[in-house]
Formats: sequence, C-alpha cells, structure tokens
Amino acid sequence: MSKCRQCKIEVLDEAERCPLCGTVLEPTIEVENMYPDIRVRSRKLVFISRLYLFLAVVTEIVLVNVCMLSEVQSLVCIIGGLVLLFGYIVIRYAILGTSGYIAKTIVLTIIAVIMLVAVDFTVGYNGWSVNYVFPSGILLIDVGIVVCMFINIKNWQSYLMPQIFMVICGVVAILLSLVQIITDSMLSVIALDVSVILLLGTVIIGGRRARVELKRRFHI
Repeated sequence: MSKCRQCKIEVLDEAERCPLCGTVLEPTIEVENMYPDIRVRSRKLVFISRLYLFLAVVTEIVLVNVCMLSEVQSLVCIIGGLVLLFGYIVIRYAILGTSGYIAKTIVLTIIAVIMLVAVDFTVGYNGWSVNYVFPSGILLIDVGIVVCMFINIKNWQSYLMPQIFMVICGVVAILLSLVQIITDSMLSVIALDVSVILLLGTVIIGGRRARVELKRRFHI
C-alpha cells in the first residue's frame, strides 16, 4: 500500500505513481498479494515430477543390477519399470496436465490397459489382460462418464463423444472375440451393452440438446 501526499489518497496496488496527479507515491505498508501465486505451486509440482523421475530411474537401475547379479527373474525389472513409468505418466498428465477429468481418465485407463497387456505377454500371455482388463477398462470409463455428467449436469451433453468412443471400444472387444483373441467374451458383451445403453439413454433423454451436440460435433 502506498500514499499520495498531494491527493491524500491511498493506493492499494503496487503502482509507483499516483493515478490522479502522477506524483511518486510513498510506501506505507508492504502490499500483500491478494491472489494465490499459481506459478509457485506449478514449480513445486514440476520439481516433484522431476524428483520422482530421478528416483524412478535410480530404482530401475537397482532392479536391473539385482536381476543381473542374483537369481531374481528379469520379470521383476520389466514389471517394476512399467509400474514406475505409469506413476510418472500419472504425475505429468493427471496432475500437471490441463485436460479435463474425463479425458485424463480415458487416456490413463488406455495406458494402464496397454501396460497390463504388456505384462501379460511378459509372463507368458495367459489372456487375462484382453479377456478381463480391457472390457473392465471400458466399464470403468463408462462409470467415470456418468459421474462427470452428474457433477457437470449443466453441460452433460459434452460427454457424448467419450460415450461414442466407448461404444467403438466395445465393438473392438467384440471383434477381438470373433477372431478368438478374446476367449471369454462375456465381460466384453457386458461392456458393449453398457456403453450402448449409456449412449442411447443420453441421446433419447437429452432430446434436442443431445441432437444439437451431435450435429455440432459431426458438422451435420
């Protein structure tokens, strides 16, 4: 806070001259920042992500050395590295990223499914990743979409595109069942049914707002 001797006014911001007469202001008390310093918080989060990355690299190096110098299987290194990598992605994308909650949920779920498929192949491929993890990921995202729609009830129609994407993922799961890559198709059928019902319910109950959103998205 500063004061102008000529105008007898107090200036609350950090101006150096009086806005009325242009006289140099005399500081009275130190002006306290009325807004939170977002940059400080951002720098802290970036530092935490870099610290995590450093610790993750050190941990992976230790795991590799343990696997090389002992009878510990190399699977420990691979699985441990995937877990550490996913943790870093969560920090960088989910915490530091600027995308919406549903976009973060979809991307992180897809990455998690891909990593679990990699783990399945690493341990000899028993099919549990495509049979159960993949359709479970679709159901998880469907639940996340419903939660976001209730939280953001005034803009619920904006979640139509993620619903369509989940229907496409459900169709992919069924196609994988037809070519025998997915051997237990029950959960995949449930995932597709839930995604289709969610989309149809949104379009039918949403009425005009849903149709307008679809036209806007697909430029119909």
